[in-house]
Amino acid sequence: QVQLVESGGDLVQPGGSLRLSCAASGITFSMYAMYWYRQAPGHQRELVAGITNDGDINYAYSVKGRFTISRDNAKNTMYLQMNGLNPEDTAVYYCNTRWSTLNYWGQGTQVTVSS
Repeated sequence: QVQLVESGGDLVQPGGSLRLSCAASGITFSMYAMYWYRQAPGHQRELVAGITNDGDINYAYSVKGRFTISRDNAKNTMYLQMNGLNPEDTAVYYCNTRWSTLNYWGQGTQVTVSS
């Protein structure tokens, strides 16, 4: 059974930083590309960043230069370091992976940026 468990969401002031984690189980983690998505109230879920099993990385334009995605295959964990947070980053952040037609999601972790 595949499980993705996000953690690290919190309330933070504008300009602050957070580090999200996604712990995976039930998959051979090193073989999977991993993704962070987010969904703000009233908005569609959007891709934030992705990292392939080879370590190739891409970011949404809105977070490039502020967010850093990484993975630790020994710990079966993916991370999202978020710096320079602003209110527009407020959303539920989800961990995702997929293989062929199978698509797996975590339960999400809330990030709120507010003074």
